[in-house]
Amino acid sequence: MKPLLNKTTKPFLIYVLIILVISIPVYYWVVDSIWKGELDEHNKTIAEKTANQFNNLKLSDEELAKNIKLWNHIQPETNIEEVPADPLKKDIYTTVEKPKKTSTGSEIERYRCLKTVVYINDKSFLFTIQTNIEESQSTIAVIAVTTVFFFIIIVLGLLILNRRLSSTIWEPFRNTLEKLKNFNLNHQNNIEFEKTDTAEFEELHQSLNKLIEKNISVFKTQKEFTENASHELQTPLAIIKHKLDLLLQNEDLTEKQYEIVEDINKALTRSSRINKNLLLLAKIDNSQFDNSEKIQFDVLVRQSMELLEEHFQQKNISVKSYILPEIYVSGNSGLIEVLINNLLVNAIRHTQKEGSISIKLTEKSFEIANSGTEELDKNLLFKRFSRNSADNNGSGLGLAIIKEICKFQNWSVNYAFENNHHIFTVNF
Repeated sequence: MKPLLNKTTKPFLIYVLIILVISIPVYYWVVDSIWKGELDEHNKTIAEKTANQFNNLKLSDEELAKNIKLWNHIQPETNIEEVPADPLKKDIYTTVEKPKKTSTGSEIERYRCLKTVVYINDKSFLFTIQTNIEESQSTIAVIAVTTVFFFIIIVLGLLILNRRLSSTIWEPFRNTLEKLKNFNLNHQNNIEFEKTDTAEFEELHQSLNKLIEKNISVFKTQKEFTENASHELQTPLAIIKHKLDLLLQNEDLTEKQYEIVEDINKALTRSSRINKNLLLLAKIDNSQFDNSEKIQFDVLVRQSMELLEEHFQQKNISVKSYILPEIYVSGNSGLIEVLINNLLVNAIRHTQKEGSISIKLTEKSFEIANSGTEELDKNLLFKRFSRNSADNNGSGLGLAIIKEICKFQNWSVNYAFENNHHIFTVNF
C-alpha cells in the first residue's frame, strides 16, 4: 500500500512530464518562427541598404554592372540581376536546404531566402539573399536542456516537500490512526485526540468521537444482554435438567414414561449446548475476549487428545499425530481450547468405526484430517445451523464457532477433501 501523498505526487509528476514532452516541439516551432521572422527582416534590411548604397554611389550603367558583378562574386549568398519591369507582386520568403559546403558528408543546412525587387539608377533588379538559420536548432537544444534541468529541480523539490509535509501536516492524522489501532472496546474508554489547526482533521476527530461513543454504548448494551442471557437462561435450564434427573431415578416410572423423560432430557441437553454456543458466538462477535495471551498450542492439543481418548477408543479410530513442540501463539486460551476441541469432536463424530484421524501441528498451521466417503458442501460448511450429514447430535454451530474464532485471532480456516479424507487446516 502506498501513502496518500505518494498517490497524489505520482499523477502530478506524470502530468508535468507530459507537458514537458509536448512543450519541446512547441518551443521549437515558436523559436523557429521568431528566428525566421527576424531573419526575414534582416534580409529585407540588407536588400534595401545595398540598393541605397549603390544609388548613393551614382555610378554609370557600365560601372554599375561591374560593381554588381563584383558584389555577386564576393557575396556568395546574395545575387543581384537586372530584370525587366517588376516581375514580383510581393516579396517571396522561402526556406531551402543545401549541403554544407565545408562538410565532406551529407550534412544539410537550412537557409532563409528572400527574393525582392530593388531599384538602382531607376532600373529594376531582382535581389536574392540567403541567410543560414541553423543557429535556431542550437537555441532549441539550449531551451530543451534548461527545461529538463528545471523539471528535475521541480521533481527533487517536490519529493523533499513531500517528506516534510508528511512529517508535519500529516502527523496529527498518523497519531489519530495509531490511537484507533490501539483502541479496545473492552476497556470502554474514549480516545482523547490531540488538538490541531486543520479543519478537516478536527471534523474527523469529532466524527470519530461520536462514533466511538455510540459503539461503546452499543457494546455495553450487548455485553449486558449476553451476560443476562447467560445467567437467566442457564439457571432455569439447569433446574429443569436436575428435576429430570430426579425423575429418571424414580422407580415408579413406566417404561414409556421413562422413554419420554429421556427424550426430553436429550432435547434439553442439546438446547443447553446450543444456548452456550450462541452466547459464545455473541461474545466473540462483540470482541469480549482478550487475545494478548502467549499460549503454548502444542500443550493444548495434547491435553484435548487425552480428554477425548475414550471417544477414539469407543469407535476404534486409529490416530496418527505429528505435533511439533514449543509452538507458541498469541490469543485467548479459552477460545483456542474451544477451537481445538470442536475440530477434534467434529472429526470423531464424522468418522466411521475403524476409521482414521491424523493430527498435524507446525509453526504455521494446525491440521486435522479424518476418513470419509464424500466431499462436504463448502458453501454451507461454516454457516450456522447448516448440516452436511444426517448426524443430529451436534448443535450445528461447531464449525461456525471455529470460523469466528479464527476470524477473531486473524487466522484462516480451510477445508479440502483429498484421498477420501476431510482435511481442516487452520493457518496461523
